Amino acid sequence: MDILNKIKKMQKERGWNDSELAEHAKINQSTIASMYKRNNLPTIPTLISICEGFGITIAQFFAECDVPPDLTKEQIELLEHWNTIDDEQKEALMLLLKRI
Repeated sequence: MDILNKIKKMQKERGWNDSELAEHAKINQSTIASMYKRNNLPTIPTLISICEGFGITIAQFFAECDVPPDLTKEQIELLEHWNTIDDEQKEALMLLLKRI
């Protein structure tokens, strides 16, 4: 697994630049820039912070299969959209779902 490419892919899916990733992960933007510029793998604590910024666990990050096999096509689509919205949008969506 290419960790840096996976992080870049996840950023792209969310439409985040490096500064936005740093903000969500609560780490310095220079850490992200250095990681990419020097092609250095993130430390475990940095990767955990990045995963938290993406709203996933480190186990989910390293999972070979992105989707459990028993999900329907609609459930998969919902999860894909969920992973691209910000915390405020997630909160609003959860409120809406609870009221339905």
